Formats: sequence, C-alpha cells, structure tokens
Amino acid sequence: MFSDNEALRFEEYVRLRQDALLRTARRLVPDLVDAQDLLQTAFAQTFVRWDQIVDKNLADAYLRRVMINTRTEWWRARKFEEVLTAHVPDTSVEDSTDRYTDRALLLDVLGILTPRQRSIVVLRHWGELSTEETAQLLGLATGTVKSTLHRALVHLREELEERERHFHAGGGTRPPGRGIARPRPKPLSAAA
Repeated sequence: MFSDNEALRFEEYVRLRQDALLRTARRLVPDLVDAQDLLQTAFAQTFVRWDQIVDKNLADAYLRRVMINTRTEWWRARKFEEVLTAHVPDTSVEDSTDRYTDRALLLDVLGILTPRQRSIVVLRHWGELSTEETAQLLGLATGTVKSTLHRALVHLREELEERERHFHAGGGTRPPGRGIARPRPKPLSAAA
C-alpha cells in the first residue's frame, strides 16, 4: 500500500474534486444513484492505484477513464427483465421547474447516442476537455473524436428538432418511441 501522507492526499483530492467528477458521472449514466455508484467505484479503483499516479494533475483524467470503462462494463452486463403486473402504476409526476425539465430532456436526448458518442460529448462539452485531451483519454485519434462529436451533435440537433416539430403539432413533449423515456400508459380507471 502507501504511506499515511499519500492516503491524506487522496482524501483531500476526493474532497476537492468529488462534486465536479459527480457531474461528469451524472452525464454518463441516466440515474443519480448510478452516477454516485459509478463515482464511488472510480474512487475505489483510483485509491488502489494512487501511488502509481506519478503526476497527480492527471488524476481527473484517470478517474474519468475508470468511470467510462466501468459504465461500459455495466452497459454490457445489463439484463432486461419484463415484469408483469395486474396494475400499471401511476408514475406521472410533473416537475414544475424548467431546470429539472431541461436536465431530464438533456439526459433523455443523450440516451439516443452510442456510449462512445455520449462519452465524447460529455467530456468535450461538460468536462471541458480539448479534442486532444479527449482523444488521449479515450485512446482514439483526434480525427475520430472530431468526426464522432460532429455526428453526435448532428444526431442530437435532429432529435431536438423532431421533438420540437412533434410538440408544435400537438403531440405532447416527445415523439412516441424516441429516446430513453417512453410515453407512459394512461392509468386504468377504478371503474374499468
């Protein structure tokens, strides 16, 4: 392992950087609890290798890489289960604040991207990394990062335009079958 001094340096690093890194994790996975788990996993893996990170200025890059790899492992290991119930739960609770609506829309729209596209968009626009830093972190060529980012942004723009057209046509907030969120079924009435 490493010295108590190194352990204290790691604790200080976590205290200073956890909020910014949680924002990155939050954009990599759609759920806050999953984002917290993702960040905690990344911190645990980084702690084990903390003494091997010679330049501590690169710790953020190392943690982001761990989060992306872990998220990819989770995505590959996911299993889908269909649960049949007699009653459809009424989960339609509207949030009245624009802030949360915008965040939900952002996370929903990011869900249409591939994991690679999502990673690049998050690192470039929310992680504020340069193209070169993003390429190095993901192990890609800078041209690949640029072209993937371009395609992802075009895809996002088209999706948002489609949702806007659908909304103005009177179809609600999002076209059916688009993005992660699906239109919720109407609750069954007690008389039915």
